[in-house]
Amino acid sequence: MTEHVWNYPPSSGHLAGADLTGYKVEATDGSIGKVDKHSYEAGDAYLVVDTGVWIFGKEVLLPASTVSRIDLQEEKVYVNRTKEQIRNAPEFHRDKHLRDAGYRQELSTYYDVGGPGDGPVGSHRA
Repeated sequence: MTEHVWNYPPSSGHLAGADLTGYKVEATDGSIGKVDKHSYEAGDAYLVVDTGVWIFGKEVLLPASTVSRIDLQEEKVYVNRTKEQIRNAPEFHRDKHLRDAGYRQELSTYYDVGGPGDGPVGSHRA
């Protein structure tokens, strides 16, 4: 199932080539920061979100499958996870984890989806 975690859901409204840098990111229960970096490559799409002071200025890596909707006019990305689910995700360090296959597999397991927005987040299934 984890092969879909790195793809934007068709219903998200993502347009290939759209620059999401600087867009605000909204969890299901409030704002979590802004997009600092993103990829829209098929099978390797993600957002790096600068959380500002929300979780002490850390960045988080969100697989594209967590995106439920993109509003190009409001410049907002809506994700289908709560702040707590995002806060509890495996810790992200850009220099260490951005291209680390092991880390990506750990995130895939954490954000495992059976379909857009479905998944036992935090279950850490083996």
